[in-house]
Amino acid sequence: MSTTRSSKRYEKNMMTLSPEENEKLATFKVFVAGCGGLGGYVIEELARLGIGHITAADGDVFEESNLNRQLLSSVALLGKSKAEAAKQRMLAVNPDVEVTPIHIMLDDDNCPELIRGHDLVIDALDNMGARKVVEKACEKEGIPMVHGAIAGWYGQVSAIFPGDRIMEKLYPTDEQKGMEVQLGNPSFTPAVVASIEVAEGLKILLGRGNILRNKLLSINLLDHEYEIFEL
Repeated sequence: MSTTRSSKRYEKNMMTLSPEENEKLATFKVFVAGCGGLGGYVIEELARLGIGHITAADGDVFEESNLNRQLLSSVALLGKSKAEAAKQRMLAVNPDVEVTPIHIMLDDDNCPELIRGHDLVIDALDNMGARKVVEKACEKEGIPMVHGAIAGWYGQVSAIFPGDRIMEKLYPTDEQKGMEVQLGNPSFTPAVVASIEVAEGLKILLGRGNILRNKLLSINLLDHEYEIFEL
């Protein structure tokens, strides 16, 4: 990773962040669970902001059905690792940022060790079981987490701190897949929800603004309805 941060690269951050906050971004280590629809946008936005270290974890490879919405995907990358694609793209986007790709499916055994030492975990997963695994690991390691999920025109975001145990409230059954099975996922919903996740994560890292702790932001892009529910 480069030891100097180009003032020109980050000058537009300065309209939103203080110079001290901008420099602090380089010290943060963020773990992104999932490099697909949500994860590709999350990783891209974190890198463009200038987060110092991103761990990109996904045990999957690109399939043709990913091409409609996954930023990291391309025809040339079909059959290739999503996590490795994240690293290669970010080398072109922002070489200041160190990206560690992990081509692995998260489970109860490996997740605590993999997330250890990170300042934040962002959930960009597509199944409930894995989200519960990540939340449990975050509680064990004392790391805050931002949850995001998408289906069709709809999405949701929440901030979860160790001990909050929000996943059982959101996903009380043992089902693995959500409404995306019935509603699909177009190109625009991941971009919107991922952006909100990154904004929420940035607020947590910098200690700014109101965060969605014990709350759920529900997003309805079809009718432009945005509601916050207490959890």
